[in-house]
Amino acid sequence: MNLESLDGRLLFAIPKKGRLHERCISILAGADIQFRRHHRLDVCLVVNHPIALVFLPASDIPSFVGKGNIHVGITGHDVILEAQMQGLVTEIMRLGFGKCALQVQVPESGTIKTVDDLAGKRVVTSFEVLSAEYFDAIDARVGLSGDRKTQIEYVGGSVEAACALGLADGIVDLVESGDTMRAAGLHAIATVLDSEAVLIKSSVPKHAHLAPLIELITSRIAGVVAANKYVVCQYNIPREQLHAATAITPGRRAPTISPLESEDWLAITSMVEKGKIAPIMDRLVAVGAEDIMIFNLDNCRV
Repeated sequence: MNLESLDGRLLFAIPKKGRLHERCISILAGADIQFRRHHRLDVCLVVNHPIALVFLPASDIPSFVGKGNIHVGITGHDVILEAQMQGLVTEIMRLGFGKCALQVQVPESGTIKTVDDLAGKRVVTSFEVLSAEYFDAIDARVGLSGDRKTQIEYVGGSVEAACALGLADGIVDLVESGDTMRAAGLHAIATVLDSEAVLIKSSVPKHAHLAPLIELITSRIAGVVAANKYVVCQYNIPREQLHAATAITPGRRAPTISPLESEDWLAITSMVEKGKIAPIMDRLVAVGAEDIMIFNLDNCRV
């Protein structure tokens, strides 16, 4: 593709592979961003908006948004901090997927039980910046300096094998389910930070005429994220129990309250989080709610 054809378009960076890629494609579909990516091409044009999608390694996206010509992108909160781009990019919203924790891990059968025990020893990681900042604080607290400080060594992959292969006394690595960590005989002794996928933009607007399009895409993506997080809960409640019921289902801002033909009853409609729906329904039954129904959301605007 001739890069000159991208002039005037919003450049939107998407992780080209890895743990965030498939969910990003789903987000784009939900936001009605239509495109066809040809095999082996990392740039493609959106057919229904003046947008070009640029597929990049997730770890590179913060730099391209903060210092390059990319306007918006999706990446992990952790890689923004690792790339030290938090001053050059703005996190528009967290997207609710790709959740993981950057954790300090050591052999489960070993003698190291705390991060203080690991201070001054060898740590292997692919998050060199964050690990160095974390252990600098640990070293300072326990009084280590100079050659006695914790040794941070970078490796690009197979971090979890470093202890077993004699390269490290401990590692700092991302943990999602924890299966890989346990399979390597490791366990977590501290969490450096929690992370998830985020939508970002440059802190310094690059093209003023693209601001309305960025706002439109942000609104659409926020709707997709909310639809994945919430369901609609609808039920009938005796009027005297209205306060108790709305305390259980306050909605994102406020519930919708409608009168029924029976003056003693009201109909309530409210958005509730998917992960909390079972206990919420139990509590509604306890205060006298009837005809409780749950509806999934395909999309919404919030």
